[in-house]
Order: sequence, then C-alpha cells, then structure tokens
Amino acid sequence: MNHQPQTQNQTTSTKKVVLITGASSGIGKSMAVFLSEKGFNVYGTSRNPQKTEVLPFTMIALDVLKKDTIQIAIEQIIQQEGKIDVLINNAGMGITGPIEDTPTDEMRRVFDTNFFGAIDVMKAVLPTMRAQKSGLIINITSIAGYMGLPFRGVYSATKGALELISEATNMEVHQFGIKVVTIAPGDFATNIAAGRYHTPVFENSEYKKSYQQNLNLMNSHVDSGMNPLAMAEQVYKIINNPTPKIHYKVGKFMEKFSIVLKRILPDKVYQKLLMNHYKL
Repeated sequence: MNHQPQTQNQTTSTKKVVLITGASSGIGKSMAVFLSEKGFNVYGTSRNPQKTEVLPFTMIALDVLKKDTIQIAIEQIIQQEGKIDVLINNAGMGITGPIEDTPTDEMRRVFDTNFFGAIDVMKAVLPTMRAQKSGLIINITSIAGYMGLPFRGVYSATKGALELISEATNMEVHQFGIKVVTIAPGDFATNIAAGRYHTPVFENSEYKKSYQQNLNLMNSHVDSGMNPLAMAEQVYKIINNPTPKIHYKVGKFMEKFSIVLKRILPDKVYQKLLMNHYKL
C-alpha cells in the first residue's frame, strides 16, 4: 500500500518524526526517551502499549509479526504528522540453545521477528520516504551477527542476515535520497534475557553440561552489560550526520575487537579463541 506523505488536511511536523519499534523497555525505550528530550517527535511501538507506564513519547500498537498492525501504525503516524523521517527497527527477540535441541519452529519465529519483521516495517515506510525524497532507516542488529556463537547460532544468524539485507537495501534506495544503516550492540544491561526463548536444558541431552554453563555465562554478560544510554547517544549522532557510515558497533572494547580479530585471524585460530572463551 502506498502512503502519501500528506494531504491538504494535514500539517507536516517541523520536528523530525522518529518511529522506534519495540520501545516499551530496554534499548528501545532508552532511545525513545533520549530522542524525545532532544526535541524529536517520537513514536514508540509495542504489542500492548496500554500496559506501559506514562512516557515522554507517544506509544502506539504494532506487532512486527502482523502486517495489518504495521500498516495501521504507519498510517496513524502519517495522518498525524504528514511524514516519517527516521525508522529505528529495534523490535526483536533472543533465542538460546544447541542447534540439535532447539525446535525448528522456534527458530522460524525468531527469524520472523528479527529479520522478516524488520523487513516488513521497512517496506511499510519506504513509500512515504520515497515520496519525501528523504529518510533514514536504522536497523538494530548485534555484534553477535558478525560471528556464529555457540548456543546462540540462530540469534547470530538472524542479526547477520539483517546486516546483509540492510547493505543491499541501502544501495537500492540511495537513488531516492534514503539511507539505511545498522547499529550492532554488544551486551547491554537490559531485560533481553527474560524475553528470550531458552531451549530447555534437557536431562538426556548430550549438550547438558556445556549448554548450562554457557547459559550462566550469557546471563552474567547481560547483567554486567553497558548502559543502554550509549545506544541512544549513537543513534542521535547518526540522525544528525548527513553522511552516516553503513555499519556501527556499540559495545565494550573486546566485543568490538572480536570483529576485527575475525577479519584478520585464520578461521580455526579464531574459532579456538571463541571455544576457549565459552569453555568448549
């Protein structure tokens, strides 16, 4: 469905209009609050916006797994503001488990959320951005998307796929004055672990010991993660940069350095480092 950026009855907002999916908690909420304080007109989304507390930005209903809710949300913003300047695709979910033990249907659900959900929201805003001849799409990926991590392989795959689709889309929409960039966060102190699909540690599983110790390690990383404000500050800089890079990473030094090491080390040497880290 094509969205016209405005009609005669609409007044286009003078402030930049920002749409952030998954803004009820964690990184999404931090970005939405921060950008609101910086004077942007922010619309955050969640599946059940009525459940959230009073926030300094507008919350609307959107479920990335349901295309009709995406269309309704976009049309609501266009009707209200006459435009959408920035889309931040932040909604996502985690998944852990050995590939052999993890139900394939759960893998598909995470791909539908993290990858296809982000694509469907991009598709919904692009007609408006093309008509405006301007727009910025920021896809939130993960440092985990740059490498296959044990017991997080499916999550890594969804975020790696989003990195590549963002590169492709950025080239396709360049002619319309639209930019697509990614930000890959490392471990942040959020409630992401609570929302993950955790494959159970099965008593009879061959992976029982190694998976359990890695679950403990993952949760400790999140608990000692960075402040989500760092992501909000990075987003703010990107929005204000007329010529942003294509990929950004936000994390601790070793998290970002791990990407550099993967690029320069032989595959087996790099894998050995990861396996030592995860005690495999």
